[in-house]
Formats: sequence, C-alpha cells, structure tokens
Amino acid sequence: MNKSALSALAAAALFVSLGASAQMHPVSKVEPEFPREAQLASIDKGRVKARLTIDAGGEVTRVDIVEANPRRVFDRAVTRSLSQWRYEPGAAGRTVEVELDFKIQ
Repeated sequence: MNKSALSALAAAALFVSLGASAQMHPVSKVEPEFPREAQLASIDKGRVKARLTIDAGGEVTRVDIVEANPRRVFDRAVTRSLSQWRYEPGAAGRTVEVELDFKIQ
C-alpha cells in the first residue's frame, strides 16, 4: 500500500483537554499516518494519549506518550505528527493532552 493510502487510513484525532488547557485547540495540525509496521503485524486499531508542551509562540516543544494501546506501535507516528501541530501564541510551558485513535478504514 502506498504512503498516501496509508495516510488515508489514519483515523481522525479525538481531542481531550484537561484542567486549564480546556480552551486550547490546535490552529494547524498534521494527521498521523497509520504505521506500515502495524499493518504488517495485523494490528488494525489503537489509541495513544499524549501530553504536549507548547511554547510562547504556539509551537509544540515536547511530546510525551502517556498511554498507548497497543504499546509502542503508534508512538513514533504520533510523536512525528504532534510535533508539527501549532497552537495560538500564549504562555510558555502550557500543556494539553490529546488522544489519537487509529483504525484501518
């Protein structure tokens, strides 16, 4: 399967914000690609919860995987895509938690 087809297989992100970050929404985002390794291992779905740290300019400076099911299968794709997300400028060091669901369509 080619890269664009794999990208189309990634499910839409479900955002879960906690605490003071409840008003934070990304102004631009890059959807994660469904990892080829997962498909080859016959894994057709998963969920990853990540905590993002955002700088004053709205750029993501850190992505921490909080939970993943299955473990370590989608982490690299999530980290790669979430690192490219952008938020409104604001205080440095803001955090937001995001849940991403993966499912082969």
